[in-house]
Amino acid sequence: MDRLQIDGRILFLADCPQTIERQLRGEALTLEQAGALRDDVSTDEITPVPILTHFDDKLGRYPYTGFRAGDAQPIGVDAIRHGGFAVTVAGNRYGKGSSREHSPAAEKLAGIRLVIARSFERIYRQNADNIGLLTSTDFGLIPRLLAGEAIPVEELLAGRDALAAQILREGGLLRFGQRHLRGLTEHRAPATTPAQPAPDRPRTLFEKIVARHAIATAVTPADPAPGDGIFVRADWRFIHEYYTGMAAHMLHAALGRPLALHAPERVVVFEDHTSYVAQSPAHVRGGLVGNVVQMRDAQRRFVADYALRVHRTLTEDEALRDDGSNVAGISHAMMAEHYALPGQLVAGTDSHTPHSGALGCVAFGVGTTDMANAFVTGAVRMTLPASLRIVLDGALPAGVTAKDVVLHLLALPAIRGGAGVGKVFEFTGPVVSSLSTDERATLTNMCAELGGFTGIVAPDAETVRFLKARRGVDFTIEPWMHSDEGADYAATIEVDCSGLAPMVARPGDPGNGLALSALREPVRIDIAYGGSCTAGKREDFDHYHAVLRWAADRGLRVPSGVTLHLQFGTTAVRDYCIAQGYLDAFHAVGATILQPSCGACANCGPGSSTVPEQVTVSSINRNFPGRSGPGQVWLASPPTVAASAMAGRLLSFDDLRAQFGQRRGAA
Repeated sequence: MDRLQIDGRILFLADCPQTIERQLRGEALTLEQAGALRDDVSTDEITPVPILTHFDDKLGRYPYTGFRAGDAQPIGVDAIRHGGFAVTVAGNRYGKGSSREHSPAAEKLAGIRLVIARSFERIYRQNADNIGLLTSTDFGLIPRLLAGEAIPVEELLAGRDALAAQILREGGLLRFGQRHLRGLTEHRAPATTPAQPAPDRPRTLFEKIVARHAIATAVTPADPAPGDGIFVRADWRFIHEYYTGMAAHMLHAALGRPLALHAPERVVVFEDHTSYVAQSPAHVRGGLVGNVVQMRDAQRRFVADYALRVHRTLTEDEALRDDGSNVAGISHAMMAEHYALPGQLVAGTDSHTPHSGALGCVAFGVGTTDMANAFVTGAVRMTLPASLRIVLDGALPAGVTAKDVVLHLLALPAIRGGAGVGKVFEFTGPVVSSLSTDERATLTNMCAELGGFTGIVAPDAETVRFLKARRGVDFTIEPWMHSDEGADYAATIEVDCSGLAPMVARPGDPGNGLALSALREPVRIDIAYGGSCTAGKREDFDHYHAVLRWAADRGLRVPSGVTLHLQFGTTAVRDYCIAQGYLDAFHAVGATILQPSCGACANCGPGSSTVPEQVTVSSINRNFPGRSGPGQVWLASPPTVAASAMAGRLLSFDDLRAQFGQRRGAA
């Protein structure tokens, strides 16, 4: 295809719901008539979680069904197909959030051939490339398309890195991979000491790790610079059930059966999103439980066919019968607990894969086609990013956690403006040195919300302690495992953490942060949820317990009309809490305890809202529209979530103590 000839209509994703409705009724608009475009359109809005049970042509019925314009969700099932739309236009940071490839796939299957936005999130755009969906930031194309002009494809590829352009020319990554990548990867064990030439310049830790894993090909540069496309060898590749069925479907369709998987012993499969689907309001109400079971079973068949390593989370009934031998949990949390090591490279089909960067490895999320290609070639695609140096100075005040630090970073004008999009966040400074690995993982995990490619913390004595205490691993930090003095950074962001206070983020976006003390009016809550990969770790549960033990000792219980859900991130966290005696306090205040799973964070379990009027305070990582149900979600730290649950309104632990400290049992 030399030219893109658009026969269909242009859909402007506008802020105004009436503008969307006019287009759905058949009215053709210009950019000027469309008015303000929506920024920050998330993949949760393009394809809401319940839609992810589809991994074939049915996806084409659902694009934008979660899209919010004002207070409305104006785009229904089949609206894009029936409307004859071929181009979508939106504002800044299009496709932020989840790494789900279902979003560009749904758009393409509905007839969308080109997406134009002022800027794109990295994973979304890479996923679009991989399936042959064209994207552009050139708004000058719009009047030309409206005039019926055929656009040269090479013009659409201008400005893209050479690898992305070539993948698009060849019709997608799987075709490209079979032509260029077969036989180029040689699996190595997780040792991190292959011989390397002396560096010609100071390098970041990220650059050093990537150099040790780079794969030389005829279509990638030998000495890549930021913005260049490359391939790397991953020490670990992992996937979970929302992606495995789609990956298997596309691989078998393209390559037949059986597949020859590359280094299958280095693939880890997780069943971590569907344990509570029978109690998920969205799935039950939508009649989707059967679809989820089919999706889960597709993964189980793939695991059985290729004898892959798998971890399954447990339902409540299964947990009651568990003899303690089951080791399971949320995929990216499990990778840090059991697999990833400093200096390694980890790729997973989840935007929160950077969780493991807390250990000093390079860990990043990819889409389904990227993982499918990596399954059979061993090569993982990467657009080499630049790095930001995040210096956390001072000392954290009592009651302030890593979650508060991230919410503060997310609210910075530079970050809200996209300064972190596609970049590596290297966390350093005295505050980082003082944090536990669990708290460092909160920082790296939420690089997904910061817009980053990944996050990383150089390994140190705390890393060695964590690996020994949690995993029984005696690890020796190698001399190269640090960033060199004088290494190149796109920018440095310094934060004096001594002045931070407990933070919250208003509903709609994690970047809507403000100090809790700055709220002008009380915010009542209906639901409090503590858990997820970001806030389901041991230290997070130390925080929940500190608040709830204090409350239980004073006779406090969760108020009538409020529910508190606490969900472990992994079985190791659950067992830790049991051993510490934490469950007594949790039960005493009336909390509902849930087994390890993604749960309400991904709108697939108890703790999700059921009506728009409900207000949730949650320790999860993102609060995009519809993310955890139709209600309003405030983000907060674990101690703030627990304190708010006890008060029935947004409140810090300090404020809870001040207001309820004279209750029975107070010292």
